[in-house]
Amino acid sequence: MAKKNCPDLLVGLDIGTTKIVALVGEIKSDGRLEIIGIGSHPSKGLKRGVVINIEATVNSIQRAIEEAELMAGCDIRSTHTGISGSHIRSLNSHGIVAIHDQEVGQADIDRVIDAAKAVAIPADQKILHILPQEFIVDNQEGIREPIGMSGVRLEAKVHIVTGSVSAAQNIVKCVEKCGLKVGDIVLQQLASSYSVLTDDEKELGICMIDIGGGTTDIAVFTDGAIRHTAVIPIAGDQVTNDIAVALRTPTKHAEDIKVKYGCALMRMIDPQDTVSVPSASHSGPKSIFKRELANVIEARYEELFELVAAELRRSGFEDLVAAGIVLTGGGSKMDGVLELAEQVFEMPVRFGIPKNIGGLKDVVSNSIYATGVGLLMSAHDEQHTKEPDMVLGDGIKSLWQRMRSWFQGNF
Repeated sequence: MAKKNCPDLLVGLDIGTTKIVALVGEIKSDGRLEIIGIGSHPSKGLKRGVVINIEATVNSIQRAIEEAELMAGCDIRSTHTGISGSHIRSLNSHGIVAIHDQEVGQADIDRVIDAAKAVAIPADQKILHILPQEFIVDNQEGIREPIGMSGVRLEAKVHIVTGSVSAAQNIVKCVEKCGLKVGDIVLQQLASSYSVLTDDEKELGICMIDIGGGTTDIAVFTDGAIRHTAVIPIAGDQVTNDIAVALRTPTKHAEDIKVKYGCALMRMIDPQDTVSVPSASHSGPKSIFKRELANVIEARYEELFELVAAELRRSGFEDLVAAGIVLTGGGSKMDGVLELAEQVFEMPVRFGIPKNIGGLKDVVSNSIYATGVGLLMSAHDEQHTKEPDMVLGDGIKSLWQRMRSWFQGNF
């Protein structure tokens, strides 16, 4: 059966270090997101979230897209794409402007956001997101929607996320080589937060840790707004490499052993349990105690969680995450990870899986699809508002916004 062109469908493309996932979704009449297509393919050509081989990455994306198209029965034309990597930087900024006609309008919000983003950014970095945290009208804090309010001075506190220009360009180039248009580039931990966190958790204070293959992404929310983001270049691939080195087995076998027998807490393993490990020297498999394997894994995960805890302390939000920690991503699925995280952070920890979805729910209710589902939700939000309020960058839309603001401010 011929595939049909479906312009109303949403497509999320999670370009990860170990896998590429393409999800196709549609919004039902009741506003619920329904997943109708999934495509997944091992990722070749990326290292720690950054493209290092264009052709290999294009091939992996193409395979995932084709699989999703086949399942959804449609032609994919454009996609919302995730970005991560140690090149990601973030900072909190503050802007102040006078309010025209003593009533806050959209033009005032645009101007105060422009004032807040007027910070020095290295030439090799570009702004990916400007995320409003709160607005202040004449010293009245904590305002989320200031339009229509009376006052003479408007302030905005925002979270600015920047990324490497070349890293973003390479991702766009790979997607476009597959014949697709990039609707938007979204920070991966921001996308994951859309699908796994609740509004109550964001209000109370939460730290989300997305453990992928090449990077571990962190996002901290308090008072309903994002406050801090960071990327740590240690994740599932480093665990696999540690196993390969410690057990002297090829990386491919080390990954299989990690998935089948891995445990991040040595005390959870029966001392008598053993596992067969293929040898790198082709001398035949050898038998080791599972506790030896768990010892290697526990050391790496403990190091990772201690680095996250140090980042949380450095951000100044350690005492404000009353709701605790949410773990998501493929690297969080291992036995013992939750218990080890509770031991290191000394606060409540839960797993984050995508919520509020329909269709292929049984398949995507899995932490490895958190970013993909979040990208669909981000696409829906942007489509719903028809304004790129969460992502302000270059291009025709931002040019139109500046022109509109100028006219509204002067006439």
